[in-house]
Amino acid sequence: MTILPDAPHLASETTPSDGTESDLEPPTGSSEDWGPFGRPLFDDPDARALKRVGVVDVGSNSVRLVVFDGAARSPAYFYNEKIMCGLGAGLSETGKLNPKGRVRALEALKRFQILAQGLLPYSLIVVATAAVRDASDGPEFCAEVEAATGLRIRVITGEEEARLSAQGVLLGWPGAYGLICDIGGSSMELAEIHDGEVGKCVTSNLGPLKLKDIKGGRRGRKKHIDEVMVALRDQLGDQRDRLFLVGGSWRAIARVDMLRRNYPLTVQHEYRMTAKDVRETAKYLEKNDLDKIRSECGISSARMALVPYAADVLSRLIKTFRPKDIAISSYGIREGLLYEQMPERLRERDPLIEAARFAEAKDARVPGFGKTLYTFVKPLFSGEPYAKMRLVKAACVLHDVSWRAHPDYRAEVCFDNATRANLGGLKHAERIFLGLALLHRYRNKRQGTHFEHLYDLLAPAQQVEAEILGKAMRFGAMLMVGEDQDIGRLRWQPRKRILHVELPAASAALFGEVAQSRLMSLVNALEAEVRVTIAGKRGALLEKDARG
Repeated sequence: MTILPDAPHLASETTPSDGTESDLEPPTGSSEDWGPFGRPLFDDPDARALKRVGVVDVGSNSVRLVVFDGAARSPAYFYNEKIMCGLGAGLSETGKLNPKGRVRALEALKRFQILAQGLLPYSLIVVATAAVRDASDGPEFCAEVEAATGLRIRVITGEEEARLSAQGVLLGWPGAYGLICDIGGSSMELAEIHDGEVGKCVTSNLGPLKLKDIKGGRRGRKKHIDEVMVALRDQLGDQRDRLFLVGGSWRAIARVDMLRRNYPLTVQHEYRMTAKDVRETAKYLEKNDLDKIRSECGISSARMALVPYAADVLSRLIKTFRPKDIAISSYGIREGLLYEQMPERLRERDPLIEAARFAEAKDARVPGFGKTLYTFVKPLFSGEPYAKMRLVKAACVLHDVSWRAHPDYRAEVCFDNATRANLGGLKHAERIFLGLALLHRYRNKRQGTHFEHLYDLLAPAQQVEAEILGKAMRFGAMLMVGEDQDIGRLRWQPRKRILHVELPAASAALFGEVAQSRLMSLVNALEAEVRVTIAGKRGALLEKDARG
């Protein structure tokens, strides 16, 4: 390593724009404009944080409460509880809600209302789907709930359900395109999305609870499924893009697919399957004991009873529309309700970056330094596409949010947080990249952790890139003195394998032996030589040029 005399500032290579950060205008209009909320949720001009909001989804199979909090563009689940009620069981035969399900649902809503009084600044928002809208006693049930709890249930149409599910997917995948399929207990909805917009929305009766009541056994069910799928295809036309699956039955099938494949990461959001995977998993369900599968996957008995029916629907859905690939979405109606009310400029923000910024503001020792660190390290990734640079930026913003963890476990805590956190807009391989980068922010070697079985989800070359990013952050953090401070510049010559480090005079004392050691670790990962320039220094030799 050599310190060189003064040199002119080294221009950093260009990287993709971060996008505008202009203030958001508060929404206008009457309370009716805001649907079930009856008030604007994002009326703060900055809208970085979300006011705590509670949403209850009264479905045909379950009643679920979710309380959202955190970053406005990437809300976290402050509270999440589901009770399997089976409101739609037997609906096809009786035309009414299941009596036992009504009792369970009412008790669940009473509980949720009491919880809301302690957790929320506003009252709960409650929506109901297929079972309540189709049942002859649906209005009576809604009146009973309001009398007992004060909660008003908004019963949405099938088309609204499809649209809200599609918007939930857009919350996690900005600019996504393809076909959304949301399966509940009593219905299945389809919606197109292209260029961040929702297109055609259709609904059907292909919910597992209704399929159980089809006459003629499995042959009769399959015949009915085929007939409905043909009608759906006539309405929607060709759909050869990505298929996004929303709903508890789809997630249960994904868990079984993970079990069958011995897949190492159990996060379901953004889990990918192929048509072949679906066919193999359908066979796996037919040939193996469902109770044993249920136990190994952690699926409830009530849900597992519906999985074979849902698998028949999924098999035919894929055969009919032939999507190029299949992705599981953990976001659906509840997230779609939030997305529907976001101002357009908030929708356009990257949910990953917004979540990272929120975490930095809340937990970092020096909030705002992540932006400085990103500017410092990004010349190492010159020319990379935005898909890579957003991961680099997220890592830099998150580099210090786990500092409270015990030093012996800090690196592993960083990896665990990145790979398992509720973050939108992240493929599984991208989670591993982000996790490895943050692991290397605190640790030189990635071997010897209990996460090694996950590393293979990322290509070896990308593992090295994550290591380089982590070690660059580890070195840059040694220069951290405050927000918006000049910590120096990097210039990377990949063909010559030379890393230039230019530090301001104010950083001379910071560039001590620990900082030098961390720089050399980065240089070794790059398999490079390094030249260091400190303003005001005259070439004092620290050690000879290094090559990894």
